[in-house]
Amino acid sequence: MRVGILALQGDVSEHLVAMRNAMGKMKIGGEVIEVKRKDELKDLDSLVIPGGESTAIGKLIAKYGIDSEIKNLAKKGIPIMGTCAGLVLVAKEGDEEVAKTGQPLLGLMDIKVKRNAFGRQRESFEADLEIGVLGKEPYHTVFIRAPAIDKTGKGVDVLARFEDKVVMARQRNLLAVAFHPELTSDSRLHEYFLGMGNEDSR
Repeated sequence: MRVGILALQGDVSEHLVAMRNAMGKMKIGGEVIEVKRKDELKDLDSLVIPGGESTAIGKLIAKYGIDSEIKNLAKKGIPIMGTCAGLVLVAKEGDEEVAKTGQPLLGLMDIKVKRNAFGRQRESFEADLEIGVLGKEPYHTVFIRAPAIDKTGKGVDVLARFEDKVVMARQRNLLAVAFHPELTSDSRLHEYFLGMGNEDSR
């Protein structure tokens, strides 16, 4: 298995470590690589778009033509996970704050997102969430200036909520996560994502 972490900006090293740990626990052979160029997206079995500054990442992927290649991967059914800023990027629609910045969106998932959904007063916080697809044990989450999903379209499954806000959702091969799974030692979410590549939905 070949897993790519988009490495233009954001929590790249943390995702590399978390993904390798998850692959080890699942006894999956392969490699996890940093993706900085368009040609490095070829032959990937899955891709992670990490947290960071979504406007900066969005403009960089458009500048280097990486956006079109990511869209091609999505069409092929390759699993793609967007975390925090990555969640904003995979959305079809953003809020007024997204519109003001002129941020390019990939438009992959039928969701509308709200940036900084939990307010300026709560820039970072942690919470234990019940996430059914990850098992019965609560999953410890880290939120940093987190977005949330305002609206979901048909075919989008809501997987987790916090304070009535949708913070994790899935649409076929696409996974959107508002928090930072790479900042916890719990590898279950990365394992779930890796497992998406073996499902019949591909």
